[in-house]
Amino acid sequence: MRATSVSDSQARSLRRESAAAGFLPAIETPSPMPAVRQLFVQLRDGIVAGRLQPGHRLPSTRTASREWSLSRGLVAEAYDMLIAEGYALGRHGSGTYVASGLPSIPTGTSEGHQAVGGSDSRAISTAAKMAMRIGTALPLQAPFTTGRVIHDARTASLLKRLTLRHLDYTHDGYREAQGEAALREAIAAHLIASRGVRCEPGQVFITSGTQQALDLAVRLLASPGQTVLVEDPCYPPARQAFVFNGARLAGIQVDRDGLSTQQLKAYDGPRPAAVYVTPSHQYPSGSALPLARRLELLSFAQERGCWIIEDDYDSEFRYEGRPITSLQGLDATDRVLYLGTFSKALLPGIRVGYLIVPHDLVATFRAARPIVDRFPAPLHQRVVADFLNEGYFPAHLRRLRERYRASRDFLARLLNERLSEHLIAPVPEQGIHFTVRSTGTWTDDRAVAQAALQEGVAVLPVSPMHISTAAESGLLLGFSGLTDEEADVGTRRLSRVFARLTR
Repeated sequence: MRATSVSDSQARSLRRESAAAGFLPAIETPSPMPAVRQLFVQLRDGIVAGRLQPGHRLPSTRTASREWSLSRGLVAEAYDMLIAEGYALGRHGSGTYVASGLPSIPTGTSEGHQAVGGSDSRAISTAAKMAMRIGTALPLQAPFTTGRVIHDARTASLLKRLTLRHLDYTHDGYREAQGEAALREAIAAHLIASRGVRCEPGQVFITSGTQQALDLAVRLLASPGQTVLVEDPCYPPARQAFVFNGARLAGIQVDRDGLSTQQLKAYDGPRPAAVYVTPSHQYPSGSALPLARRLELLSFAQERGCWIIEDDYDSEFRYEGRPITSLQGLDATDRVLYLGTFSKALLPGIRVGYLIVPHDLVATFRAARPIVDRFPAPLHQRVVADFLNEGYFPAHLRRLRERYRASRDFLARLLNERLSEHLIAPVPEQGIHFTVRSTGTWTDDRAVAQAALQEGVAVLPVSPMHISTAAESGLLLGFSGLTDEEADVGTRRLSRVFARLTR
């Protein structure tokens, strides 16, 4: 036990009945908290609350051991912890005493926090309050959840083998802020060949999925209070990222051909900092932006001096014809930032996405990236780099597309057989979800989604995704990672939901 100097007169004055007379700790077994820690916490709380008063001597370890039915060594260790943290004083041959002169320690109230002087004494930032209002619940893993991935045995085996190859952490240090060079080179080569993107590895930033890419983009392109133009309806996590960073949103209507460039050109509000689009497969409507509108969008950005954020979230999954060329590949004025992810093509848990920025923004993003998270974790980057560089990705995508095509077609047949009375369900040519509309038997997509959730089925309502245009009801049904059994069970349950709601 650590000795602390106490005078003889102090020791004589402190020799009195134990401050812990009548104190009986309640040690729980089993418990995730060790018994010595439980004893220390209960003694500490007694001191803080004033039940064990300053200057009073604690019972000897022998007495405490007998009265509390604890080992003497455990009691001694708890006393040492009290002394080490300043709650008690110890002297050889005299005993352990409750420390004097401790400042009052704030304690909680049953009501939580209280306002002081008319203000909140437990203040949080404006951004934190915004996050609470936005709500960012993760999707339930149930039939029709969007974005699920289940791999075949071949891809699973390859990913395991490549991961084991890079599990040596004996030699490591701080990494490149933009990401591993091998992965950036592989991504640039892949995007040039498959998406017509014009880029070099030096323009590539590896991110933790598209969400971090969106967060970085809006932080560095739009100051709080500036306007960002977004598709209306809009991908909810993108909308959340913009609002969370203080951007003001203005919705541009989406029709059957994607973002309405006629409405875009008629926009007469404050100069926008950026325009956010999903041109290859608009989320949630599923439309694709035709060439004429793409060129009009690029002209708008050049004329207004704003950036374009192109979210190419599921371009790998086109079932009819070749993937549509990226908007970034048409951009001759370096106004487009292009972002994508491997969350849907490989695994959401890998958390590897990418952001391609114009040459003159590279220095800006390099300066800001280490402030956010220093550098992306190297393990999954190396695995994905090997997966691309060793030629596994194209064959994997072909197998995955065929599986998703089969899942899409099977679900389309079940929707037609069981739910055609209630749903209009066009078969998508790209992507991993159906966007369905009402035949007229229902109007409240939120009520449908809530009722479906109670049945164990996850469908997303479209109406909350609208910004300023009149909200139209619709539902999103994901089919990636959807087994035939889940499709069968899910459509039966959804049929019961509509039967109950429309009765």
